[in-house]
Amino acid sequence: MAGGDWTTNSSEALTLSLVRAREDKKALRGDESFEEFHPTFTYPIYGEDEKLYGYEDLVIDLRFASGSLAQFLSVRYAKKLDASSTVDNVEGILSEFIPSGYETDEATFLTRVEEDAISFKPIGKLVHSYKLSPRTSTLPVISDTSEAVEYEVYHATLDDPGFKEYHRRMQIFILLYIEAGSYINDEEEGWEFVVLYEKRKRTDGAPTYHFVGYSSLYNFYCFPERVRLRLSQFVILPPYQRRGHGSELYKAIYHYVLSRPTVSELTVEDPAEAFEDLRDRNDLRMLLTHEQFMREGFADSGVTGSHGGGRVMKGKSRSRTQVTPLGNKGKGKMGPPVDRAWAEKWRKDLKIAGRQFHRLVEMLVLLHLDPVDVRAERAFRLQVKERLYRFNFEVLAQLEKEERLEKLEETFQSVRDDYLRILAMVR
Repeated sequence: MAGGDWTTNSSEALTLSLVRAREDKKALRGDESFEEFHPTFTYPIYGEDEKLYGYEDLVIDLRFASGSLAQFLSVRYAKKLDASSTVDNVEGILSEFIPSGYETDEATFLTRVEEDAISFKPIGKLVHSYKLSPRTSTLPVISDTSEAVEYEVYHATLDDPGFKEYHRRMQIFILLYIEAGSYINDEEEGWEFVVLYEKRKRTDGAPTYHFVGYSSLYNFYCFPERVRLRLSQFVILPPYQRRGHGSELYKAIYHYVLSRPTVSELTVEDPAEAFEDLRDRNDLRMLLTHEQFMREGFADSGVTGSHGGGRVMKGKSRSRTQVTPLGNKGKGKMGPPVDRAWAEKWRKDLKIAGRQFHRLVEMLVLLHLDPVDVRAERAFRLQVKERLYRFNFEVLAQLEKEERLEKLEETFQSVRDDYLRILAMVR
């Protein structure tokens, strides 16, 4: 792990583990592993180049009790340079990012794991649950089989007893897995959290809880007497990724927003590309299964996501994705062009942010578009371009008319391709 120059990549050296009690490990299948995985990023902790100097075969062993997230930290190495100001203080640097009081004695930590496994219970209010077969490797499915594992989502605030301390133990995952992620100010009012846990039964039937991931939400004032809830951070730990847990957590957040009369809409702060795809897929599935919305939107035709949002790009567009249109037999409120008053009424009812809702509507219209209906195709193109022009006005206004039209068409084609990509994933 270290070269001849005594340098080590900090992301390779840092090993993370979610440690379960001995009895809980008995309930795991042979292919389930929650220990010894690595972070995606360590530059917020160890610097932009993610290099540590002064060690050979460096291992930074950071373990968490799988439910309570009590921490253990150990730094091991084969060789270390003689004391020098240039040798990095590996533990000292990391200790600034985790709560004090972490264990450094392995036996003491393992005793804590055994104790916490029995005593730890999620903080806050249960807002969502689902089941997933241990053999399922894609999306969760509702199952009543005895081997199905249950997952629960809890809503909590920093005012809930014990949650501020718990949040300080889990927030390091934001630095390790979200690019440009940073700690929030937990003395600031307005923060809410939704935390996802695996609820696993022991052989004697007793349930224990294991941390899967979480999202932080922030309340903004929305005139005149409501709030806008902004999704700020969202992370699912690597052992649980690609199983559909991110979608379940997002759906739990969305339904929580719908349940609160004082919340006007759900927004997302600077979403990463992967999260925006997840958001699009789930929002589209929600709309496609909303019978009244689809019936009003497309009259007698039936139905069933994108990222980037149509920002002007200088590069080439993606390769085209083919999606068979459903056709638009009846003239519903979706048009094209869409009935704006109707769309705004539904946007408010569904509590979806403006730009996101407009993109979703455009995707659904594209899905229904009849390729031989030239008039509808033109109306759709103009509808999308109008939104793109408003969204990119400051950039486009600086261009000459011919170049502006060319850039707008290029952006439209890129957005259309991306819509087809998302639609192909949803259907």
